[in-house]
Amino acid sequence: MTARARRPGRLVYGVLILAVLVSAFPLYWTVVAASRSNADLARVPPSLLPGPHLMHNVRQVLAEADIGKALLNSLIVSGSITVGTVLCSTLAGFAFAKLRFRGRGLLLSLTVATMMIPPQLGVIPLFMLIARLQWVNQLQAVILPGLVSAFGVFFMRQFLAQSLPDELIEAARIDGASTRRIFWSIVVPVARPAMAVLGLLTFMTAWNDFFWPVVALSSQEPTVQVALRQLGGGYVHDQSVIMAGTLLGTLPVLLVFGLLGRQIVGGIMQGAVKG
Repeated sequence: MTARARRPGRLVYGVLILAVLVSAFPLYWTVVAASRSNADLARVPPSLLPGPHLMHNVRQVLAEADIGKALLNSLIVSGSITVGTVLCSTLAGFAFAKLRFRGRGLLLSLTVATMMIPPQLGVIPLFMLIARLQWVNQLQAVILPGLVSAFGVFFMRQFLAQSLPDELIEAARIDGASTRRIFWSIVVPVARPAMAVLGLLTFMTAWNDFFWPVVALSSQEPTVQVALRQLGGGYVHDQSVIMAGTLLGTLPVLLVFGLLGRQIVGGIMQGAVKG
């Protein structure tokens, strides 16, 4: 019986290890390709070990594109959008989940309905608006349209409706707490795991966004995704340089995931213990 019981456990661990290896391989291949020359990548079969050209390719990236400024711009844009989306979505989610006001159901339905509209349909009127405001090639043209997310509002509303007891809010009101005090002292601590998840998803989406930044910004004020398209130019694209730039653009995302990952796992474990 003991040997039979161990077999399913070994199978589960084997599947998990395989899933980790498959998931991590694209990142590993990025490191390998960034440290090789273009000729090495063209060989069949290609080498699966890192090469000696990483720093050379990184210097080539810095020479072909202003990647330092692009990283700074992407941090400003992604950080501002993340903070704004998480704060606004938590406020709106709390209002839709726990506050009673006229038209609440209609407003929530309209908010959710906007998720079905393709964002490409709003590019032309949005560009006309920022052109009239003289924001073209300025970071606020990319930041302000992304400060509020319908998905974020719906996500936080669903989380708070299930995780925040009405009795806790009523007890706080009996003690004389205002709605603002309830939000900062009760809602935010309860919603912290969901805020971490939403913040991670929002940061990754804003960091990887290419379509709207390439429309609203130019090569003089680029984000990372806009700057990466300047790499590897010429008749034959230098894939190693492109992968080196991609590696530089991926590192901040990994850092943010490392910082918020603990909050996500901690929130999941806390909910499991309470359950």
